[in-house]
Amino acid sequence: MAQELDLSEYLIAPDPGATRLTRAVQGVDHTGVATTIRVVEERPLTIFLNAQEIVTAMTIGDYPAYLALGFLRNQGMLRMGEDISGVDYDEELETVVVRTARATDYEDKMRRKTRTSGCAVGTVFGDMMEGLEGVTLAQTPVRTSWLYALSAKINRTPSLYLEAGAIHGTILCVGDKPLVYMEDVGRHNAVDKIAGWMLSEGVTAEDKILYTTGRLTSEMVIKTAMMGIPVLASRSGFTAWGVEIAQQVGLTLIGRMKGKRFVCLAGEDRLIRDADPDTVAEEPRKSGRKGAV
Repeated sequence: MAQELDLSEYLIAPDPGATRLTRAVQGVDHTGVATTIRVVEERPLTIFLNAQEIVTAMTIGDYPAYLALGFLRNQGMLRMGEDISGVDYDEELETVVVRTARATDYEDKMRRKTRTSGCAVGTVFGDMMEGLEGVTLAQTPVRTSWLYALSAKINRTPSLYLEAGAIHGTILCVGDKPLVYMEDVGRHNAVDKIAGWMLSEGVTAEDKILYTTGRLTSEMVIKTAMMGIPVLASRSGFTAWGVEIAQQVGLTLIGRMKGKRFVCLAGEDRLIRDADPDTVAEEPRKSGRKGAV
């Protein structure tokens, strides 16, 4: 029997039992038998910066303030050390208003936008690439024993993905400990929630690892670097542009993490190989995602 996972390490963990995040839907299976499964909810959330409407994102609806703060920070609309005077969420109107002491006007930036490969709303690129200029990431070492431990813990953590699927997860980690696990219908939303939590709580980035369940795209690499996190890892694969940008900014990029296996395509100099892969168990086959209620 598998050892029960200790969730006490998490400051924020998924809540797959939250009724507001999923809905029971009836259908039929491949044999024509009636079945009921839980599916993930999507809700619009409109983000304002002061009096200006910035974007409407489709999201599962949890942690709206963190999502708004992280999105604005990762778009360069909130500066380092920004004086944030308020964050107001209206559940009925499905809006978040972030207020700053500084007057802001991003109408021109919002006109010049390019959608990325991210699902749902994607990222408004604008001048994000320019935001990478001058980014210097800490040369914090990464032990392979940490990577193996994180992969095992995260893959065993109860989540909306295991409950209903159709969702991505992003986890902020330090050493071999997962700290904050956010999920959403888009990778970008999940990582923005992490960024918003870090901004709200004043958490430093130089010793952190970001783990994502999704692809290692240019969008994920750019956001991770702009957050100041030096290591990005995933059980999924890479895009060529994501790898190229990681190499340019000096970010350690690790993908295809399954069992004892992983591939590092950028920033290998941070790796300390302190674990023998032959002592690491292969990842067991999953018996299938929960669904029936």
